[in-house]
Amino acid sequence: MFNVRITVKKIARYDDLIKEYENPIEHACDMRLGQEFISVGGKKPDSFCESAWSSVSPFVWALAHGATDFYDGWMKDPKSAMISCNDGFRPVSFLLETIQETRENDV
Repeated sequence: MFNVRITVKKIARYDDLIKEYENPIEHACDMRLGQEFISVGGKKPDSFCESAWSSVSPFVWALAHGATDFYDGWMKDPKSAMISCNDGFRPVSFLLETIQETRENDV
């Protein structure tokens, strides 16, 4: 099993859609550009957004278990994936990368 680094690569915000469709909310996203999280054994890192985890977790789990080459060569690095969260108003793009193996006592 492998650990997976999750890096915030891009944060978008669609103010036109927010103004037209979203009910006002005070707190939506804490992600910061360049922020990194480590998934150990395919588990959700502490303080990682629950909604974003719903989008990235299938790919994190697959990478943690040794999967590579999603969609037949989609990524230059076959041990990675670029996945965005499912927030249509403020999508965040994450780079997922397989890093070191997980030791049994880490899981």
